[in-house]
Amino acid sequence: MPETTVPAFDYDSVFVHDGRPKDDFEQYELRNSRQILAFTGVMPGMTVLDMEAGGGIYTELFSLVVGEEGKVYLQNPPEFETFLGDAVEKRMDGRLINVTHIQTSFDDFEPIGDMEVDLVTWFLGPHELWYTPEGAEPGALGDPDVAFSEIARVLKPGGHFVVIDHRAPDGAPATTGGVTHRLAQDTLMDMMGDVGLVLVEESDLLANPDDDGTLNVFDPSIRRQTDRYILKFEKS
Repeated sequence: MPETTVPAFDYDSVFVHDGRPKDDFEQYELRNSRQILAFTGVMPGMTVLDMEAGGGIYTELFSLVVGEEGKVYLQNPPEFETFLGDAVEKRMDGRLINVTHIQTSFDDFEPIGDMEVDLVTWFLGPHELWYTPEGAEPGALGDPDVAFSEIARVLKPGGHFVVIDHRAPDGAPATTGGVTHRLAQDTLMDMMGDVGLVLVEESDLLANPDDDGTLNVFDPSIRRQTDRYILKFEKS
């Protein structure tokens, strides 16, 4: 019996100019969003958890790809409300009908069932587990060990977790995340191993060998030019 080839999704189709804000399209260019979206492997009908989604720029892309048969969870911690304002509500208002907004810490996705999700993404975020927002208690964003266990819990077997973060030097303590907003890849790899997620693919799309990983990511000399790793893990 001949093999059936599954057609690839046309990711260019979700970057057609429509009613989205002009700024979205400028951000897509800055973020290499077309290539990032393809790397995630998101497909129609999937259920996606977009962690630390901010104003939802990637959430909208996921929403367009998964379509009517799919579902997207837009997640942000409650502590982010101060600077996000009504950005999420404005994006979703009467438009993203397949998106559910959840406000939870990174270690508690209670609205999401066990093995419900095909794809979890966390873009420029894991380091936040060691960061304390102004006015919050230490650990308010979530316990690191529990957070990665929660990601593994909601993923289906064969599902993927795609991570982007600012690279700290190998061997740097995890607490660096609360200082320079970076996380060493070896630290992340250890934590993934602890919850049974296996690295299956990586990309150097956002790599910058001239960044030594020691400056705060908001330092003007390196902002938006940090060395960032892009990793895809699979749940067996």
